[in-house]
Amino acid sequence: MLIVDGHAYAYRSFHAIRQLSSPSGAPTNAIFGFIKALGRMQTLLAPSHVVVVWDGGLHAQRMEQLPDYKAQRPPMPDSLEKQLDGITHFLHAAGLASLCAEGIEADDWIAVIARRFSKQVPVVIASADKDFMQLVSPTVGLLNPNDKSEKLWTAEDVRAKAGVVPEQIVDWLSLIGDSVDNIPGVPGVGPKTASDLLNQFGSIDSLYSRLAEVKSDRLRIGLQTAESAVRRNQLLIRLRDDVPEVALDELIPRAADTERLRGLFTEWGFKGMLAALSTPALAQGDLL
Repeated sequence: MLIVDGHAYAYRSFHAIRQLSSPSGAPTNAIFGFIKALGRMQTLLAPSHVVVVWDGGLHAQRMEQLPDYKAQRPPMPDSLEKQLDGITHFLHAAGLASLCAEGIEADDWIAVIARRFSKQVPVVIASADKDFMQLVSPTVGLLNPNDKSEKLWTAEDVRAKAGVVPEQIVDWLSLIGDSVDNIPGVPGVGPKTASDLLNQFGSIDSLYSRLAEVKSDRLRIGLQTAESAVRRNQLLIRLRDDVPEVALDELIPRAADTERLRGLFTEWGFKGMLAALSTPALAQGDLL
């Protein structure tokens, strides 16, 4: 199963292709880049199930716990926002599942799908978001677009990146914080110090129950002072389960609507994709 972090790839495509417009002058750079990236992933993985998941807003409980959660993020560029409907129109025409619900963060929905179905089918999550490292297991891998090797990240890759195993990622991020989500960590605790602490104590619970064993006075006092923030961070960073149910068969690609695709590609001026519609592979819904 291929699970795609929709907004992450839309942003990535938007910034990777600076200028591209339809014959009418509407921006199409994000649409074009998204379609090409998704096609490459399908070619690489040949998945039996595909779903693109979109952010539907911030989770209410996270906002209660930290009102400044993700508050520093700039608004989406207008020229990108105008293209999101086009991407979802393409996904529907291509027969691919696209999920978005108000108040549901994409990370949580992706986590639930991965946890729920990885016992039935191996799962690959396509995203550069470090939060997903907490999900890596023998049946859940990561396809990080920042890794040009296109290898699937395993627990070994998580340890190489963070210095801890996937089961410790929530605690690791809780100690160092996450500037992308505007979550402050323990002052003076960086990735190396956090991984050293977790390799010594195993978990945040064990660390705080044995805090006297931390040799550095500065570090011990800093950890003690920040305990309530660290405990809050665990709640913020751990991916949640309270999202809508999805059936496994809903994520199986359906036959593509080639006439609808032809209309979209014509509207956008995607001549190469329009020509490819005549190939048997694309007519069967294979995005090449």
